[in-house]
Amino acid sequence: ALFGGNGADWAGPGTGVQGAALKNKIAVIDEALARHREAIAARDPLTLLAAVGGEELAAIAGAVVAARMGRIPVLLDGYACTAAAAVLFAVDRRALDHCKVAHRSAEPGHTRLLDKIGKRPLLDMDMRLGEASAAALAVPILKAAAACHNGMATFAEAGVSGKA
Repeated sequence: ALFGGNGADWAGPGTGVQGAALKNKIAVIDEALARHREAIAARDPLTLLAAVGGEELAAIAGAVVAARMGRIPVLLDGYACTAAAAVLFAVDRRALDHCKVAHRSAEPGHTRLLDKIGKRPLLDMDMRLGEASAAALAVPILKAAAACHNGMATFAEAGVSGKA
């Protein structure tokens, strides 16, 4: 609804959905797009969130906004979480500047979504289930990067005088 396409463009096997179940998943998305074509035409991301997002996605989007207001960094973990945050990106392209993406889901639509919002994942391990498992893996990596950055000597402190 936010970035165009149809159900087949965005839905994939998820946790192993195949055959008729995958076709049904795609059909449900296509039905929702058809039902809400006026909201899609209006191009208002928050109206689209209300129309096709669900309460859980609205809650995630709200939490991302609250974190932004509180100057708290956010790790987006998984396709659904990234889809919720993408609504905010559609409102303002800087709305996710405080966010990092923990991982790229094995779900093909997640790659497409990350391209649309201009985010690269910290991890790419073909994970599927979520439950913030990639965020749990990414936090120590981010802490180590911050410690390295904050603890690194300047050239002057390290006695580096110039190019070698």
